[in-house]
Amino acid sequence: MDLYLKGKTAVVTGASQGIGRAITKELALEGVKVLATARNPQLLDSLKSEIAAAGGVEPVTFIQDFTAPEGPQNIATAALQSLGHIDILINNAGRSRPLDVIGAEDGWAAAMTLDFERPRQLTQLLLPHMIERRQGVILNLASSYELRTVNASAVAKSAVVVWSKQLAAQLGQYRIRVNCLQPGLIDTENIRPFFTAPERREFAAREIPLGDFGEPQDMADMAVFLVSPRARYITGTVATVDGGMRYHPY
Repeated sequence: MDLYLKGKTAVVTGASQGIGRAITKELALEGVKVLATARNPQLLDSLKSEIAAAGGVEPVTFIQDFTAPEGPQNIATAALQSLGHIDILINNAGRSRPLDVIGAEDGWAAAMTLDFERPRQLTQLLLPHMIERRQGVILNLASSYELRTVNASAVAKSAVVVWSKQLAAQLGQYRIRVNCLQPGLIDTENIRPFFTAPERREFAAREIPLGDFGEPQDMADMAVFLVSPRARYITGTVATVDGGMRYHPY
């Protein structure tokens, strides 16, 4: 199926590994020119080489700590300078942050900064450009709402979902779509510390109808569809990629 993405442009945060890396590569293979931003230059370089070897459109890489106060502005400026215009924004950067019931303030602050404030700020910097062009797609990575222990990242991501729905309602008049993508247990560095290999097999057999954790590619496949013109009538929703699982054990 042609997703009609060839020639589009995109910004992907947290692009160097895991879900963001898979999304960036899949967009590039569909003909999208991506500004891929993250902190690790070696991983970004290897991503560029991997995409080139696969025959995708070479991404623009931009090294930036997203949590730095100037991070969103630097990314927005670099994106507009290097791409000319922005069709797609994917706010992927994030990190699981389990906390005690009485959590340290710096942990809460760090989670809200990375998982809510910086995506909000970057979006707000690029929205005037999208509104002026009367087109654009924003996809925000969410988190499970069904955790059984306190995780500040999940709280921040829940705020992202509410904010995304509000944006979708107000921005539809400009032909701008806003959706969220919610992962289940995806085999990434965020998830691996919580399970040994036997625990993963046991949990997946018991709790996931499809029998195993997902792969970053599973998220990328849904993400690329949602930002494509094929999803032109989808906005204000949360798409879940979790193999049928409906809660997390931690």
